[in-house]
Parts: sequence; structure tokens; C-alpha cells
Amino acid sequence: MSLQDSIMSAIKIAMKSKDTVALTALRSIKSAILLSKTKIGSKDNLSHSEEIKLLQKLVKQRQDSAEIFIQQNRLDLANPEIEEAKIISQFLPEMLSEKAVDKYVVEAIEILNAEGMKDMGKVMGYLSKKLSGKTDGKTISSLVKKHLIH
Repeated sequence: MSLQDSIMSAIKIAMKSKDTVALTALRSIKSAILLSKTKIGSKDNLSHSEEIKLLQKLVKQRQDSAEIFIQQNRLDLANPEIEEAKIISQFLPEMLSEKAVDKYVVEAIEILNAEGMKDMGKVMGYLSKKLSGKTDGKTISSLVKKHLIH
């Protein structure tokens, strides 16, 4: 079943159960899929990796918004954002733990013979391709910095 089919099924379930938060989150996924499909030069269907990137972007947007609302002490606005992020995350594959990502970072530094911060871009590029959809760039970046500084 494609992501779009899964989203449509989930929208029907959310409508029947009158779950407005889930419905909002699911409709935003549907909208983002349609927008990316209608971009000039875009093909009909998104690849699996493009779908994952799209979902990760939507989750990150909601997490960033929630963070801002929490800083402004607006929990009434932060809570729906957090709930929507959880709902969207259900369609993402399981993410690697920080410990697992750390192993990949150490391995990449050895393979690329990286020494110091000047090689951070090389390591980040390698890991971003290898771990696409399995973790976020922020986690990779922080671990790479930690290992390259020492």
C-alpha cells in the first residue's frame, strides 16, 4: 500500500471517530504529497525516500513550532503541534537510536580518514546518504562534531 493510500484510509478512520487533531495532521500530509506531485517537472509518484523526507519535514515543522510555543508559554498551541507530530511520525519507519547512529559515525570517520572539523562536510555527506530516513541531520551533526573535536 502506498503512503497516499495509507493516508486516505487513516483520514476515513479519523473522520468516523471525529478525531480533529488526527484529521488535521493527515490532511496536511495529503496536501504536502499533492503539492510535491504537482511541482513543475515532478513525476507522478514519489519514491519511498522522497516520501520519508516529506514526512520528516512535516514532523520537524511541528516540533519546531511546538518548541517556539513552549518558549512563549503557549501550551494551548504547543500541544496540538506535538500531537500532530506524533500522528505523522506513525507513517515513518522506525528511527535508529543515538547509540546506533554513533556506531555509523565512528565507522564513517575511519573509512574517510577524517581528521578534525575540516572534514565534517565529507563525513556529513557520506552519512546523510547512508542514513537517509533512519535518523535526522541534527543527530548526525552533533555526533560527528563530538567525534571530530576529540
